[in-house]
Amino acid sequence: MAISVDTFFLNPHFQGTLQSQIQQIIAEAILSGRFRQGEKLPSTRKLATHLGISRITVTLAYTELLANDYLTSRGRSGYFVSENAPEPPSFNALRQAEDVVDWSRAIGSRFTGGNAMSKPLNWSKYRYNFIYGQSDPAIFDHANWRLCALQALGQKDFFALTSDYYEHDDERLVEFILRHSLTRRGILARPENVLITLGAQNALWLTAQVLLTQRRTAVIEDPCYPALRDILSQSRCHVVPLPVDQDGLPPETIPPHSDVIFTTPSHQCPTTATMPMGRREALLERARDIDALIVEDDYEFEMSFLKSPSPSLKSLDEDGRVIYVGSFSKSVFPGLRLGYLVGSESFIREARALRSLILRHPPGHTMRTAAYFLGLGHYDALIRRTRNEFSARRDVMQTAIANHGLHIASHETHGGSSFWMQAPRGTDTEALAAKLMEKNVLIEPGRPFFHGRTRPREFYRLAYSSINTNRIPEGIELIAQALKEG
Repeated sequence: MAISVDTFFLNPHFQGTLQSQIQQIIAEAILSGRFRQGEKLPSTRKLATHLGISRITVTLAYTELLANDYLTSRGRSGYFVSENAPEPPSFNALRQAEDVVDWSRAIGSRFTGGNAMSKPLNWSKYRYNFIYGQSDPAIFDHANWRLCALQALGQKDFFALTSDYYEHDDERLVEFILRHSLTRRGILARPENVLITLGAQNALWLTAQVLLTQRRTAVIEDPCYPALRDILSQSRCHVVPLPVDQDGLPPETIPPHSDVIFTTPSHQCPTTATMPMGRREALLERARDIDALIVEDDYEFEMSFLKSPSPSLKSLDEDGRVIYVGSFSKSVFPGLRLGYLVGSESFIREARALRSLILRHPPGHTMRTAAYFLGLGHYDALIRRTRNEFSARRDVMQTAIANHGLHIASHETHGGSSFWMQAPRGTDTEALAAKLMEKNVLIEPGRPFFHGRTRPREFYRLAYSSINTNRIPEGIELIAQALKEG
């Protein structure tokens, strides 16, 4: 790698000759780690021209550094940082500037200390990885995604790639969502009803910011998606957690003063319960009676491989009170960070304006690549392949769970990609998870999903989205052994 001449600047206040200043610039850059062993320095002619000084001055400086083994010469190839040059000190050895700011007073709003889920960065290295929502490279369509990304880089899509969309979205992506994604959920909408977001979590944040204030009340499921509670706490609204049952959120428990109801009817997070048709209608009726809005996170509807997915709440909505949240981050891959909001035009207008203030718009290349991947049929093929694989893994896991006497806490019948589990009473699954990590097993403790100070500790989640089928039985056996050992 060549070092650019743009990294060289002369200091007019330097006490010494130009030659010694150049020597010092290069030596300090090597000692600080900016110039690394083997990197090529600019030629003496190019550096002299850049600095506006004599070439002989640069040559003499290089020669002195050569004698001190900071540089090495390779004939006509030029000068390089020597392999024997002093190595920079470790980061910890560098002097840190003293921080005298009282951050306990300076920070006006705190975002730490929430309920966000965490997982090891090297989760994929674990042999028995039961972490939820991660992609399996054996299933994903690498080749076609790469081709779509290259196509989106082409001259034909130059403006889609490089333009500032301001507050708008990629028309191709919106068209696919309108004509394919929403119609499959029984939802009819126009472009004015759709907003592209950076995943479902960003969609939930935008929704909370637009709809909720300190005087309004939000209803959430308990347990629920941990990040949703953190999002609502930042909005400073009143939060009412309602326990779910085997059919999801019970409408009759919703207080009459509720303003916004957050629910995951397709696959309740994290119990995987699917809300039956009768309860969906009852929920809409309850919201109508108390004049509340519903935010429907259509969680994992694509993974309904045991039965056909139930109609979305939005498709049953006759009043325009349901706001629909969809995402491609789980069905394609989590790092994609693409989702969407569907709602009344008045709501979408405000959400779009807020998004424009915060992040302008999602990256153009990402949106266009996704539009090609979806529109050319690769997405549907990926979903079919994923369903088939998940169905096989689910059968293997369910058999292994039964063989080892483990308890499934929920009994959904549509599919999904995980099991919501319950350990014997008194088990601390956070301690269990730490113990299992030593055996190359990853599970998700259930405590962060619950609301309140005394949260249940005996629940945990086992996902099969990224674990090879033949590893599942042995992994379940290790979990069972750890539970017996206490």
